[in-house]
Amino acid sequence: MHIQPQHRIYVCFFLFAISMGALLSRLPDLQDALAVNKSELGLTLIGAAIGALISLTFASPLIARFGARRTAFLTVLGTSALLATIPWAGAAWLVFFILLCEGLLAGALEINLNVEIDRIEAQLGRGVMNRAHGFWSLGFFLTALVGSAVRQAGVSMHLHLALTFTFVLIVGTIVISGMKNAPARAGIEHVEGPSVALPTWGLMPLCIIGIAAFLVEGAGIDWSAIYMRDVFAVEPFVGGLGLTMFTFFMALARLFVDPLVDRFGARAVATFLLVFSMAGLCAVWLAPHPYVALFGFALMGGGCSAVYPLAVSAAAQRTDRPAHLNVAALGQMSFVVFFLAPPLLGFVAEHAGIRVSYLVCLPIIIAALCLTKALKPRATDSRVRIDSEANQAARV
Repeated sequence: MHIQPQHRIYVCFFLFAISMGALLSRLPDLQDALAVNKSELGLTLIGAAIGALISLTFASPLIARFGARRTAFLTVLGTSALLATIPWAGAAWLVFFILLCEGLLAGALEINLNVEIDRIEAQLGRGVMNRAHGFWSLGFFLTALVGSAVRQAGVSMHLHLALTFTFVLIVGTIVISGMKNAPARAGIEHVEGPSVALPTWGLMPLCIIGIAAFLVEGAGIDWSAIYMRDVFAVEPFVGGLGLTMFTFFMALARLFVDPLVDRFGARAVATFLLVFSMAGLCAVWLAPHPYVALFGFALMGGGCSAVYPLAVSAAAQRTDRPAHLNVAALGQMSFVVFFLAPPLLGFVAEHAGIRVSYLVCLPIIIAALCLTKALKPRATDSRVRIDSEANQAARV
């Protein structure tokens, strides 16, 4: 089967998303099965964050040794297999351990797929990174929609995740078997650096912007179904629509936002999206009706969609140190925050109510709005500023 290299990466992102999304859409059922409160459920889910941090820090040499195809087989199929075993785990500590192992594979998956898609971009001569992440969001949307229907039909969590793994196994085997290592970017000198990439003070504004986006994403993906159940006591199908709306508008924005960035600049687009996120959080916090909450989740999904990729682009273009160190530091912080959001929001929800838990994101978004100057302005604005500085220098 002839499949373009970038399309194989798209499918891998998609398969990872539907595996993870299938579990997240069943979090209310998992909470009931484990007989834990929201805070305890959040602490259980933190296992994935610990595994991802370890993997993001130390997995690069192993990935280079295994190659793209073998790593993709192990991580894409392995994460799905581990997630499919969670319904059979009867204790929270065992779920924590499974998620720890899943996080180890998920961190390696992120490194492998992002490195490959970056190299493929160089071969193609055009950008495909945002579209690849758009397929990740698309996978979350579709699995959220399917998850709502499956829960409404009364299908057990065991069967749901087993069927998801079967689909991933079949499609993944077909697509990954033909994957080949893309050549490294030509003309780029590799700079050796520490295995742990810590953020610098100059990078902190971009880290805060990325953290704000991932905190909103974690709030929308992990807790929307439980929010709809606890606040409005809606049917499972309606309850799952919160995750569906969030992931749909997130995918839609990621797939089509690039022309807006080219026209208005990263700074203006990120500001607009962060304001959207604030509006969505306030709508969820104050929602008097389920459909107002669903509208809020839609705003949250669209609002946090492209903020992190814009921060990554800005980090890569900083000149204070090699680009791979800045991107790695930003990725480690933001990716871990995505997994730390469940326990944080779960703790707040348990002690102050799940509505109030969504307000935790607002101070971080406000801080991010104050720091958007770290992002690139519109290209024409940059050119005008450069020309003005050049004219002033000439007059001097």
